[in-house]
Amino acid sequence: MLSNITFKKIFLIDSVGAIVTALMLSQVLAQFEHIFGMPQPTLFTLAGIASGFALYSITCYWLVKKHWRRYLIGIAVANIAYCILTLGLIIKLSDTITYLGIAYFGGEIILVVALAIFEFQFARTK
Repeated sequence: MLSNITFKKIFLIDSVGAIVTALMLSQVLAQFEHIFGMPQPTLFTLAGIASGFALYSITCYWLVKKHWRRYLIGIAVANIAYCILTLGLIIKLSDTITYLGIAYFGGEIILVVALAIFEFQFARTK
């Protein structure tokens, strides 16, 4: 099953995930700030970052033909940085973030870190 995965598919998966994240943050969580405890301006900032990642990944999907490893490692590093930022925000906003917010962002961190690890491994082994 994993043998037919190409670097292009990974960029596409990364892009779709970033779009889903941006939409969740800006259109769902921002409407229910009181339920998740993350301030709207922070959610919109995170959504903007995710949108930038989506643009990067879809551009790589369309345009990158050679030297794809450096671009894949680039988005993997960016994904890890996003997770560190999110974790830092959870800690900084621990007095306002709710258990549901911690669950959402914790789940997001787990998924994005898993994707980044896969991206690093794929870039190293293919």
